[in-house]
Amino acid sequence: MPTDRRELAALLGGLCLFFSTIEYLVPKPVPYIRLGLANIPILIGLDLLPVGYIFLVTAVKVVGQGLLNGTFASYVFLFSMAGSIASTCVMIAAHRIGRKAISLLGISILGALASNAVQILLSIAFIFGANARIIAPVFLGFGTASGIAMGIFTLAFVRRSSWYRAIHETFSP
Repeated sequence: MPTDRRELAALLGGLCLFFSTIEYLVPKPVPYIRLGLANIPILIGLDLLPVGYIFLVTAVKVVGQGLLNGTFASYVFLFSMAGSIASTCVMIAAHRIGRKAISLLGISILGALASNAVQILLSIAFIFGANARIIAPVFLGFGTASGIAMGIFTLAFVRRSSWYRAIHETFSP
């Protein structure tokens, strides 16, 4: 059981890497489409960590994914980083502003859509040009479905987990 926020951030960062590894093993039906399993620890951390630590967990996730997938020195890493930063910003804002009105499911969907939107804009600007609009609906559709799945899982986890309840009692503001 973590005893301070640094340990909790390290644990959540490690979980991001674990989930990234699991996700890497799952065959992708469409290139560049991911389930987003590594976002679960970030969603869990929204209620437990200050903003700086949430961004630290996100940084561990992005760098770890880049190293695990072998994309660290490529445009894929930059797209992942931009999407993850946008997603984290939107999830933090939605959580802080809409604390009572938006559940983890809604926050997860907003984060997935923010990530996908930024990555589509980058692909329009730097790689595919206007032709990227063709893949945008599929990309946003998969992102929405992934956001729903990760949100449902995370919501069920925080509602049922005795570990989460104990951590929440220790770390929530």
